[in-house]
Amino acid sequence: MTKIYNNVYNLRTKARITQEALCKKIGTSRQTLSKIETGIYNPNLDLAFTIAKYFNKPIEKVFSPKRF
Repeated sequence: MTKIYNNVYNLRTKARITQEALCKKIGTSRQTLSKIETGIYNPNLDLAFTIAKYFNKPIEKVFSPKRF
């Protein structure tokens, strides 16, 4: 299985939003968001697109098989 890297932590901190606040906006738990940010968990497509939409970025600018 291909490793998927993400830019969620960088986007979130740049936007100056807490994990808790982002979770409320995207409808997930803080534990899930933490695991996504650290690369432990890859979100399903619905959640991945929701995260990308929140940051107004194409999904490939948030999730990629290559390091950012």
